[in-house]
Amino acid sequence: MVPMTPKKNQYALRAVFELAKRRGEGPTKISDIARAQVIPARFLEVILNKLKRSGLIESKRGFTGGYFLSRPPDTITVGDIMRFLDGPTAAMACAACTETSSCPSHRRGCAFSAMWNRVNQAVLSVYNDTTIQDLLDNDVHLKAQRRRRPPRASARTEGQRL
Repeated sequence: MVPMTPKKNQYALRAVFELAKRRGEGPTKISDIARAQVIPARFLEVILNKLKRSGLIESKRGFTGGYFLSRPPDTITVGDIMRFLDGPTAAMACAACTETSSCPSHRRGCAFSAMWNRVNQAVLSVYNDTTIQDLLDNDVHLKAQRRRRPPRASARTEGQRL
């Protein structure tokens, strides 16, 4: 089971990732980020303005304007982005109850809470140990693997009837 990450966080990570991919090319327009990462442009604009307040990205106005990273990608962690968007301890809540008032164990303590705390700590550790550069390196590695993989043989090339 993969922890649920809010859409805004997923979009923010993908936007920062795209800016890191384009680092050194000058400011990147919202429309280019939105197209490359399949993010709704209006929502992306809100997210980028929030990230700008974090100091992780900057913007330049004008015809040649856009957004760019304010720091090298190896100094920005996924945890930096998540903490800015959700606060210092954001990861995941108890999956058993969506509301503490409806939780049968809330008043007397929950048998699951210690486990969920460990899960949260593990998730936060991964966030804090993963830089945007790590994600870029992984992307390069995955693309290289795909290029080395031989094309799949189709039924026609193997002489079979369809």
